[in-house]
Amino acid sequence: MKKATKILAVLLVVALAVGVFAACTKKEPTNEPETAEKLKIGFIMLHDENSTYDLNFINGAKAACEKLGVEAIIKTNIPESSECYETAADLADQGCKIVFADSFGHEDFMIQAAKEFTDVQFCHATGTKAHTEGLANYHNAFASIYEGRYLAGVAAGMKLNEMIEKGTEINGTVVTADNAKIGYVGAFTYAEVISGYTSFFLGARSICPTVTMEVQFTGSWYDETAEKEAATLLINDGCNLISQHADSMGAPTACETAGVPDISYNGSTAEQCPNTFIVSSRIDWEPYFEYIIGCINDGKAIDTDWTGTIATGSVALTPVNEKAAAEGTQAKIDEVKAAIEAGTVKVFDTSAFTVDGKALDSYKADVDSDADYTPDTEVIKDGEFLESNFRSAPYFDLRIDGIKLLNEKY
Repeated sequence: MKKATKILAVLLVVALAVGVFAACTKKEPTNEPETAEKLKIGFIMLHDENSTYDLNFINGAKAACEKLGVEAIIKTNIPESSECYETAADLADQGCKIVFADSFGHEDFMIQAAKEFTDVQFCHATGTKAHTEGLANYHNAFASIYEGRYLAGVAAGMKLNEMIEKGTEINGTVVTADNAKIGYVGAFTYAEVISGYTSFFLGARSICPTVTMEVQFTGSWYDETAEKEAATLLINDGCNLISQHADSMGAPTACETAGVPDISYNGSTAEQCPNTFIVSSRIDWEPYFEYIIGCINDGKAIDTDWTGTIATGSVALTPVNEKAAAEGTQAKIDEVKAAIEAGTVKVFDTSAFTVDGKALDSYKADVDSDADYTPDTEVIKDGEFLESNFRSAPYFDLRIDGIKLLNEKY
């Protein structure tokens, strides 16, 4: 009996001690909300900061995530191969609610991951299949960058007119209205590149009516040597100004060396090429990243196909380099930009170009992107080619008069 009494006494002491400890360590209630787990977004980049194309995405991703308090996990130098799927799967396993990839060839691997990780949203730039795949968690995005390239073309036309008026000598030849030829370094003969160089050319021709253009393809998005060689070839062939849809500094540095005016892409090259850089157009991806983050936070569906515009802040131009640009260039860009926004200037106005000498009043484009590139959608209406109207990625693939392709590389 004494033993049981002692045990009971010990238990009472222990219970009292626990009660005292709990009272001493009890947290007072506060009005502070519990901290939610930080949203994570994974980014898959084809190259790294050395590529102007990828740097543009990286800057947009960092800006949007920092602004909205989101954790960004950025994977660079991810090729268009099964490594993209593996990276997407890894990011999903790390808890990313959104996984984004930036290159056309990433698409099939992103779709593969989307089918496996159905609770993660997969977003892809420049892709074409979201509207036909029918996946609730797979999305494409692009912007009406053809409007930005048209404005850059306006700057090119202004420079050509100035050189013609002044009798400027380029590569040993005086620039005249009869030899007002410009060059373009393109990566591939995809519709995206064709749409870009055509809109640039039409912008230039709206200012300098006699301009013609030559295009040299490299067969790569990022090959500094090939891009420099392509620009040099175009310069030696009599081109008086160069632009590009390729991702390295190859073309701009070739222009700076040769003293040939240059319109770059995806960012200013004024620091590296102060004497020749005029202006650059680019897609600003920050608005899209803010949009998809907002959708996740608000529990809303992300658009299957999202197209950014000048109005959304997605189509941007760098400041004009007054040292190299023609006088009045910025004012002219502002004037034409306002006209585009008002709808009084349409980039692909069918009255502004011909194909094989003929104007077009009808054209079917391959919008649904089947393997055989079968035309499926009428894209001309009321005298305008409706680019990025039926899906976000460009589908303008016409070869218009006035533009000569020097090679074919896919």
